[in-house]
Amino acid sequence: MTELSQDQQRLLEQLKEVGSRSYHDQHPFHRRMNTGELSREAIRGWVANRFYYQTQIPIKDAALISNCPLREVRRAWLYRITEHDGVQGEEGGIAAWLRLGEACGVPREELLDDRHLLPGVRSAVDAYVHFVRTEPWPVGIASSLTELFAPDLMARRLEAFQTHYTWVPSWGFDYFQRRLTQARKDSDSALDLTLCYCSTPELRQAAVQALSFKCGVLWAILDAIDLKYGPSPL
Repeated sequence: MTELSQDQQRLLEQLKEVGSRSYHDQHPFHRRMNTGELSREAIRGWVANRFYYQTQIPIKDAALISNCPLREVRRAWLYRITEHDGVQGEEGGIAAWLRLGEACGVPREELLDDRHLLPGVRSAVDAYVHFVRTEPWPVGIASSLTELFAPDLMARRLEAFQTHYTWVPSWGFDYFQRRLTQARKDSDSALDLTLCYCSTPELRQAAVQALSFKCGVLWAILDAIDLKYGPSPL
């Protein structure tokens, strides 16, 4: 990254502040996951519902590309689709998540037919796809910047599964291991584009609001899962 202007530095600080305040690593469900307090049913429910989010990410990215008139940006963003969908001879993140489901005891067909998908999760994820499809493309890119905070979350998640959920075989953890490096690469690229193309006060403000919205989407996903699979109230 080149030296930042004052406006860019201020935007970067605002984006980081949103993450420190609102990222879903602070959600009670995630906290219980990381301390080994979730039941097998809750782990399986989380895996099944989070799968819908995984399937919609390349659709979101395709919508963003279709909104963008700049060839160099489209080229920079295109790999994200194959990163999730895979290419012939090389699986992507969706296939890796299907394997995680199998490792946790959720058959592929049950993930693929959405039989465990909660309405609240579907609504939150669909709202995110709609947001990216209808907002200016630099704002759509900014909404992906939850990736800035993902590597640390992924490292804690992997450690939690290896420590507390030993009933899940290690061959199911490929998605987590991939994202340790992929998320940092993705966030670096998205941050560079955001700082470059959110170049007016209006777009900078919209970028901060977009990241806040995306944090809310991830939080809403966990709210729905926690309501279904969390501890029963006393």
